[in-house]
Amino acid sequence: MLRFLARKTPGYNFSCNQLFRNMTDLVHPKPVETSIRKKLKETFLPTHMDVLNESYMHNVPKGAETHFKVVVVSDKFTDLPLIKRHRMVMDLLSDELENGVHALSIVAKTPSQWEISDKSVKPSPNCRGGFGK
Repeated sequence: MLRFLARKTPGYNFSCNQLFRNMTDLVHPKPVETSIRKKLKETFLPTHMDVLNESYMHNVPKGAETHFKVVVVSDKFTDLPLIKRHRMVMDLLSDELENGVHALSIVAKTPSQWEISDKSVKPSPNCRGGFGK
């Protein structure tokens, strides 16, 4: 039903997807994603944040939490080079990276950089490695 509404109602797609994702989270807990969200939110106080589990794009078991893309927009990145922003995120998520997270793609921007952007993130490429791919 939700997918039908998303196709038939212009402008409804994003909120419908969010609702579907939230409902799915109730049925399938995501401890790694939840931990990543909590740490990013508490540390960077983002004006915009998204955590995307991209594991489904790879040759891993269904429900795996191994490949993530994070988008963090924070004042804490002001006047810092991109490499330092990435290091801050990597250091913060070191426990996750040492315990099962295989890949982490990072978009780290200041609020002014986010405002002048198109506020979208390019999709990740298809998996080109792993067994059976």
